[in-house]
Amino acid sequence: MRISGHIIDISNKRIFKGELTIKDGMVLEIVTKDSVQDQYLLPGFIDAHVHIESSMLVPSEFARMAVVHGTVATVSDPHEIGNVMGLEGVNYMIENGRQVPFKFYFGAPSCVPATHFETNGATIDTSDIEALLSRDEIPYLAEMMNWPGVLQGYPVVVSKIAIAKKFNKVVDGHAPGLRGEQAVQYIAAGISTDHECFTREEALDKLRAGMKIQIREGSAAKNFEALADLINEHWRNMMFCSDDKHPDSLEEGHINLLVKRAVARGIDLFKVLSVACINPIHHYQLPVGQLRMGDAADFIVINNLEDFDVMQTYIDGALVAENGVTHIRRVDCKAINHFETLLKKEADFQIKALHPKIRVMVAKDGQLITDEEIHEAKSENGLVIADVSRDILKIVVVNRYNNTKPSIAYIRNFGLKKGAIASSVGHDSHNIIAVGVDDSSICRVVNKIILAKGGVAAVNGEIEQLIPLPVAGIMSDEDGYEVSKQYKAIDQMAKDMGSTLGSPFMTLSFMALLVIPSLKISDRGLFNADQFKFVNVGVD
Repeated sequence: MRISGHIIDISNKRIFKGELTIKDGMVLEIVTKDSVQDQYLLPGFIDAHVHIESSMLVPSEFARMAVVHGTVATVSDPHEIGNVMGLEGVNYMIENGRQVPFKFYFGAPSCVPATHFETNGATIDTSDIEALLSRDEIPYLAEMMNWPGVLQGYPVVVSKIAIAKKFNKVVDGHAPGLRGEQAVQYIAAGISTDHECFTREEALDKLRAGMKIQIREGSAAKNFEALADLINEHWRNMMFCSDDKHPDSLEEGHINLLVKRAVARGIDLFKVLSVACINPIHHYQLPVGQLRMGDAADFIVINNLEDFDVMQTYIDGALVAENGVTHIRRVDCKAINHFETLLKKEADFQIKALHPKIRVMVAKDGQLITDEEIHEAKSENGLVIADVSRDILKIVVVNRYNNTKPSIAYIRNFGLKKGAIASSVGHDSHNIIAVGVDDSSICRVVNKIILAKGGVAAVNGEIEQLIPLPVAGIMSDEDGYEVSKQYKAIDQMAKDMGSTLGSPFMTLSFMALLVIPSLKISDRGLFNADQFKFVNVGVD
């Protein structure tokens, strides 16, 4: 096969008219030509840190949608399914991903469970980490979220990092807000990347200490605007990632959108493309083609250097997407799951009015972090209830692995005026999490999830919607484009119910993530992530 165009040589910072010869999935030859097709050829895009599970799609379906946008590979942390199914879940992701022509590089999940302050479905211990990292196909130890354990030298944390070093594999980081000497100490332990920076100053701190920064722009956390201009000076040590991408936003675009935005800001094209295409290959030692002779033929064809519309995507020389249409066929996938809790009663979600004030979580649109506020409690018949007039709603977490009493607290900024929404995608343990204006709606929406053994649901009076997620309670086994359509509908329903958040279900899923400041909730109670301890909902 031969294909011509304006070839973008990122490493040598040049663009020239040329022709590629592809044979047996490899770039056999690159030659200059006087006359070429009016198009640009460049290496494919790489998402340097993503949890495939957050798309609610199995890897094969994620791949079908991602290639349309020029993505040829992902560096993927399977700790979501790991927290539900353990090693069985990790192997499920790898095996499903192998069935399609896409380059998935899964890491060994370092934090399963993520913390000991919540109930999850499985454990991946140091012997499991050793077994995973001994496999050539697993290039890294996935994000070390237990940064206090790193700083304090917890033996199990130290052991996992040591295993990665033993196999000469890099360690991904996760240290939101960590600055100064603590950041230096964290990096010195062997942590190489961070995707959690939400300010320029934090990112600079970590860059100066030798860490590589992944600019995250996902469905919930959006840090591009705060960090993009750092590419001008620090492009050698930066990458793009999505971290978590819901199906509707994956249908709209992927890393290609970040490239377009960065170039539109006036950032040098070659620096931007190094961040998007080359730096992840070097950092993780990935066998992904860089559009060089002898490389795998992983490349894309775009229309111009302003729009970056992807016309074709090739992986190992095979045309996998063209003009917005995927060429990757659907594959059958079985459902594995771990879902044991029983149906709940309305009384299970009541909380007695024992204190005059309540501690309230404050969600932030486009961020994973939350704030904490103290408010006067609204009570009725001896019970603390939601106060829609002040946008103080009830938030609950229901243990899906055991039949236990729900955890109950309060939250602001979801904006719901009626009904309730819920999801069994609740990072990282994936218990059921729900927000609503009254106990009846909360009970109904939670029970819809329980009956389906996983899903995303909304109820508003007689109106109900559910997206079943039968694969570990966090992924669909259906066509990705159909899931995207269903997700758009339920997202709109939540907004019609009053939610002011850009992605209410994605934001909801992170309200149980205890390793992100400040106030979060697990199935065991309200949790202060700054102090790493439980706190009372009621305040005197």
